[in-house]
Amino acid sequence: MQGCEVGTRMRYWLTLASGMLECLCFAGVVFGYASLVFVLKEDGYFGELCINHPNGNSSTASDTDCSGQDEQFSLVFTIASFLNNFLNLVNGFLFDRFGTLGIISELCLLASSLLLFPALSCIAVGGILLLLTNMQVGNLFAAHRSTIITLYNGAFDSSSAVFLIIKVLYEQGISLRSSFLFLSACSVIHVARTFLLMPRTHIPYTLPQCYTYGVQCGKANTYNVEQVEKMGAGASGEKPEGENTTPEDSTEGKDSEKGMRSFRSCVLSWFFLWHLLWLSIMQLRHYLFIGTLNPKLSRLADNDPHLVSQYTNAFAMTQLCGVLCAPWNGLIMDRHKGKPLAAGESEQEADLRSSWLSLLLTSLQCLLFSICASIPVLSLQYLTFVLQVLNRSFLYGGNAAFISIAFPSCHFGKLYGVVMSLSAVVSLLQYLCFALVKGALGGDPFYVDVALTLLTLLAFIHPVYIFVHCRKAASGRKNSSQDEVTFDSTTKSVQF
Repeated sequence: MQGCEVGTRMRYWLTLASGMLECLCFAGVVFGYASLVFVLKEDGYFGELCINHPNGNSSTASDTDCSGQDEQFSLVFTIASFLNNFLNLVNGFLFDRFGTLGIISELCLLASSLLLFPALSCIAVGGILLLLTNMQVGNLFAAHRSTIITLYNGAFDSSSAVFLIIKVLYEQGISLRSSFLFLSACSVIHVARTFLLMPRTHIPYTLPQCYTYGVQCGKANTYNVEQVEKMGAGASGEKPEGENTTPEDSTEGKDSEKGMRSFRSCVLSWFFLWHLLWLSIMQLRHYLFIGTLNPKLSRLADNDPHLVSQYTNAFAMTQLCGVLCAPWNGLIMDRHKGKPLAAGESEQEADLRSSWLSLLLTSLQCLLFSICASIPVLSLQYLTFVLQVLNRSFLYGGNAAFISIAFPSCHFGKLYGVVMSLSAVVSLLQYLCFALVKGALGGDPFYVDVALTLLTLLAFIHPVYIFVHCRKAASGRKNSSQDEVTFDSTTKSVQF
C-alpha cells in the first residue's frame, strides 16, 4: 500500500507541475493583446484604415487619423473574448459528459488582417479549454483545493506575457509568423500530457484511496464523479438540524431527496444569479480596459510611440505577477482547512463561510482599479496596471473556486460554462462603449469610465448575500443546539 501511495503521489505532483506549465505558457495568451497590437500596427495590419488629414499649419505636413484601425483591433478582441467565454457553455457540458479534453490551442497563423479574427478566436477558445481541464487537478490535493484552482487561474493570467515576449523578439528581428509557427508546434505537448498525465474522465472529489489515471501497465483505478458524490451524500444523511431553508433549497426538486442537487436548481439559485452579476460587471470592466488600452495610451502620450511602447511593456510585465497574486485568494478561501468544524456544520458550509471575504476583497479591488483607470493621468497608469492584474487574478480564480465550493462537482463544467457564457453576452457591451467613446464623446472615455465605476458597486451585493446567508445558517444551528439541550433537560426532569 505504501508503494502505491508513493507512486500515485509522484504522478499527482507531475500532473500539477505540468498543468502549471501548460496554463502559464499557453492558456491565456490572448489577454496580452495590447502587446500584440503594437506589433500588428508595425506590420501594417488594417493600415489602410488610417487617413491622412492635411495640417493647416504646413503645406507638407499632415496628421494621421487611425481611429478606424483602432476600432478594428478592438472588434477583433471583442469577438475573441466573447467566444473565449461563450463557447464555455458547450465546453462545460462536454467536460461533464466526457471528461478531460485534449486541446491544440494555436492553429492559425496571422497571414493577413482578416485572419486576425479566426486566429485570435482559436487561441482564446483553446486556451480556456486548457484551463477548464486543468482546474480539476485541485481535487488531487483536497487540503489546498481552492489554492491550486486559483494558482492555475493566476498562471492563466500571467500567460498573457507570452505576447510581450513575441513583441520583444519582433523588435530583435524575429518575424511574427515564426513566433506563431513555434507556438503551433508546441501543441504536441498538450496532446502528450492528455494521454500520459490526465484521466480519461474526471478527477473525483473527495479522492478515493490510491486513485490512479493516465497510461500505465495495469488498469487505472478510475471513478465516476457523480457516483462518488451520491455515495458521499448518502453517507452524510440529512442536512444539519436548524439550518435555514434558502431559495436554493426550495427549487431542488426530486434530486434533493436523493442527496444530489439538480443542475436546474443550481442555475436558478440566488447563489448562481448573484455570482453571475458579480462576474459579469467586473469582467466587462477588464475587457474594455484591455481592448482599448493601446488607443488610450496613445491619447495620453500624445501619440509618442516610444512612450506607448514603454507603458505597453510595463502593462505586459505586470501580467507576469498574476501567478504570484492568485494563490493569495486561494489561501483566503482555504484558511479554515485543518480547523475543527462548528457543531452541525458541514465541510461545504465551512468552505462557503470562508468565501465571502474573498468575494468582498475582489469587489473592492475592482472598484479601486476602475477609479484609477478613470483618471486621465499617464503616470497613474502604472498603479492601474498593478491593481488590474491583482484584481483579475482574484476574479477568475475566485470565480472557479466559488463554483466548486457552492455546487456539486458533477455540475462544475456545466455551471462554469453557463456563467462564463452569460457573462460573455454582457461583455459584448464593450464594443458599444468603444463606439460611444469614438463617436458621441469625441475619443474621451472619461464618462464611460465613471459609469462603469458606479456599476462596479453592484458587485458588492454577492459577498454581502453570502455573508448574511452564512450568519443565518450559523444562527439556525445555534438555536437548534439550544433546543436540543433544553429538550434533553426536560426529559431528564420528567424521568426523575
